[in-house]
Amino acid sequence: MAPYVGLAVSICAISTGAILVRLSSAPSAVAAMYRVLFTTLPLLPVALLRYRQQFRAMDRRDLLFAGLSGLALAVHFASWFESLAWTSVAASVTLVQSQPIFVAVGAWALLSERVTRRVTIGILVAVAGIVTMSLGDLFGGVVGANPLLGNSLALLGAVMAAGYVLAGRSLRQRLALIPYVVVVYSVCTVGLLALVLAQGHPLTGYGSQEWLVFVGLAVGPGLLGHTVINWALAHLESSVVSVSLLGEPIGATVLAALLLAETPTPLTLLGGAVVLAGIVTTATERTDEAEEPAADVPRESE
Repeated sequence: MAPYVGLAVSICAISTGAILVRLSSAPSAVAAMYRVLFTTLPLLPVALLRYRQQFRAMDRRDLLFAGLSGLALAVHFASWFESLAWTSVAASVTLVQSQPIFVAVGAWALLSERVTRRVTIGILVAVAGIVTMSLGDLFGGVVGANPLLGNSLALLGAVMAAGYVLAGRSLRQRLALIPYVVVVYSVCTVGLLALVLAQGHPLTGYGSQEWLVFVGLAVGPGLLGHTVINWALAHLESSVVSVSLLGEPIGATVLAALLLAETPTPLTLLGGAVVLAGIVTTATERTDEAEEPAADVPRESE
């Protein structure tokens, strides 16, 4: 039962991410940068002590893909954090979780992977849900200062998350979990730091509550969330994990209603349900395909 318990804990931890961002008054790029930085720092000693040989074995191609993956992740965090300032938690978190849709499209366009009828249906269903959510923001009670901008930023975050997955696919096949995460997160941190400096935001001078939020983002959604999910993937089918990740929009929406008194519109809820249905259809089909040829490959023990 341990992998399922770990998966449940990780989904709960990830669901707090949007709430913590909303509780912060710091610029979104600053919050994103410190989240990634504080997630990476505890992993550095382990990576340097246990995986020195893997770091030495990395060539220019590995560094290129790590750089692309890290930069895509930086844009993902920056755009998603910013989206939460403009649209509802329900819309933002649901839309940013639509990255399996863009992974399917990217794999077809860039890697010549075939798109099955089921994946096509899933993409069309998800698009219909996104349109419905946008209509929900225009009619019947708007949640957020500029929901169309916020929704667009969340979708950009989903596209960049897909780019992170696609760029890091070959690198992840050669590197163990911890060195992979450290390399990519380090590039991501540098990218976000450059964005913070370019926007002219200070790196210090924030109150104690802000620093608690930064640490909470790293410990909760970062270490207890995504790191535990990567561990669970060594023990559970990826289709189970993919579908479980859709618990984040549900958990975040419930927390936003309880803690922020933010109730999404009926059309937003309907559109969100349709988007989630499309993601389930696409994600389960793609993970089933990915697992079939690798049935005899041992999973990592990390």
